Amino acid sequence: MGLVIAASFAVPGDLAAPTGGYAYARRLLAGAGGAGVGLTHLALPGGFPDASPDDLAAAGRLLGGLAEGRPILIDGLALGVMPVEMLRAMPGPVVALCHHPLALETGVGAADALRLRDSERAALGACAWVIATSETTARTLVDEYAVAAERLTVACPGTDPAVRATGSGGPGVAILSIGSLTPRKGHDVLIAALAGLAHLDWHLTIAGPVDRDAAHAGALVRQIAEAGLESRVVLAGALETGTLNRAYGGADLFVLASRYEGFGMAYTEAMAHGLAVVGCAAGAVPEATRGAAHLVVPCDVAALRGALGRFVTDRSVRVRLADDCWQAAQSFARWSDTSAAVAGVLRGVTR
Repeated sequence: MGLVIAASFAVPGDLAAPTGGYAYARRLLAGAGGAGVGLTHLALPGGFPDASPDDLAAAGRLLGGLAEGRPILIDGLALGVMPVEMLRAMPGPVVALCHHPLALETGVGAADALRLRDSERAALGACAWVIATSETTARTLVDEYAVAAERLTVACPGTDPAVRATGSGGPGVAILSIGSLTPRKGHDVLIAALAGLAHLDWHLTIAGPVDRDAAHAGALVRQIAEAGLESRVVLAGALETGTLNRAYGGADLFVLASRYEGFGMAYTEAMAHGLAVVGCAAGAVPEATRGAAHLVVPCDVAALRGALGRFVTDRSVRVRLADDCWQAAQSFARWSDTSAAVAGVLRGVTR
């Protein structure tokens, strides 16, 4: 398809960062051309959402210098704290990309949550259109952020087809968890659950950036040591694509105890690799996993421990869950679908 329009995509921080949100941005930038949009990355300061006055001023200058009339897609990590006056002064129609509201990040205090909610609600009201990455987030934006349903589009993350995992081959069960070492990902809940299963034969690898929340990462290290699990739990850090695919291929069970997810790309990627997936019914996780994964109540250590005990000890139960996850993954959206949905919005606001 030839290019139909040109648009800008403003994303704060390091586009190469190994998180789901940045992966989504990279795939949009790579795939938009095939959907008829020439999408150009505009790098905003990395301080968002905790932006300083200098960060906001720099972002305003960068955005204000874009071509007149060109649509501007702004990642919610930055948009949610941008002043309404800045957004209304943009040279082209503004489209918001919301993975999940900033106020719903785990660990945000009550006063900050209220401030972020008011700021993001106002910012979203100044946009020509809003894109959410799940139906769950879309409902939240309509119900709590006064976003009109008629100017809201869902563009869920795509999932690449993958080679089905062959597993570790034993002895024991290799458990894989993927997510930044931040409170929202619930690694502390997972470790607490496994601490009560020390009599079983398992090994856990947690793959994800360790530099997002140094205090929480340090607390996880202490928790592992206090539980006597240093030889059984590995904090592997962020893994490059090839190493990550090998980790999927050699795992027997995927577990992520997230407290909240705006979608849950790690879950769908694990399902695409044919792993048995255990998680929490938090945010959009039930939507993303389509009823195939085994989900427990968020932060319920006892419920998670009970589920893990069954899947670690009973291979037949684990294989049935893996089969269900693999089958569900065959109908997941692809990244070309995501790009097409976003491109449709950008063309629409241009008209």
